[in-house]
Amino acid sequence: MNSRVALAWLVHLYTALGLILGAIVAVLAVRGDPESLRQALLLLWVATVVDATDGWLARRADVQGVLPGFDGRKLDDLVDFQTYTALPLLLVWRSGVLSPISAAWLVLPLLASAYGFSQADGKTADGYFLGFPSYWNVVALYVVLLAPPPVVALAAIVALSILTFVPAKYLYPSQPGRLNRWTTGLGLAWGAVVLLVLLDVPGEPRRWLLGSLAFPAYYMAASWVVTVRELRR
Repeated sequence: MNSRVALAWLVHLYTALGLILGAIVAVLAVRGDPESLRQALLLLWVATVVDATDGWLARRADVQGVLPGFDGRKLDDLVDFQTYTALPLLLVWRSGVLSPISAAWLVLPLLASAYGFSQADGKTADGYFLGFPSYWNVVALYVVLLAPPPVVALAAIVALSILTFVPAKYLYPSQPGRLNRWTTGLGLAWGAVVLLVLLDVPGEPRRWLLGSLAFPAYYMAASWVVTVRELRR
């Protein structure tokens, strides 16, 4: 095995690290106590970092050219569905924010996400997500740690699930463009704040977390501005 082949397999192994992190998250979710849920969210944060960097590594290592018989995109989708959808929804359920009857609605985002992941044009040719991306890990972060009123949590979950089927364009920060560069910078700052909260560093973590909602609000607003401008054209 030459060095290029070994490097390509290491990149795929790096992507598969998300599966290992997901397995630990599942164990912590089964435990279900507040400290275990916090640790699970921290591991989902790490899984997001892996997902944000493995594509760059794959391009640098030319994994498609070196290992044409192995589809890294399929592996990435398998990992992403678990770390962005299935496990975050499990954490929402285990948090107890939703009543047993209301928790049945978690099937809706599960199915909506499956629909989104299966769309051939889920990522548009001009560099956007089509329909609400499956950022259920972000939803789980705020639901688990802020424990909003059940009706608020349920309304947000149902609304975002419906938006998966609405063909609006959502920013894809890793793509080129000035707006995406701004979004990436803001996203890094947001991620740093979230990490500090999960590590219990700031003195008033709830206030920090509430303040960090500004970034998801910006992301949704900017995405819809892009969509409305294109519709008006």
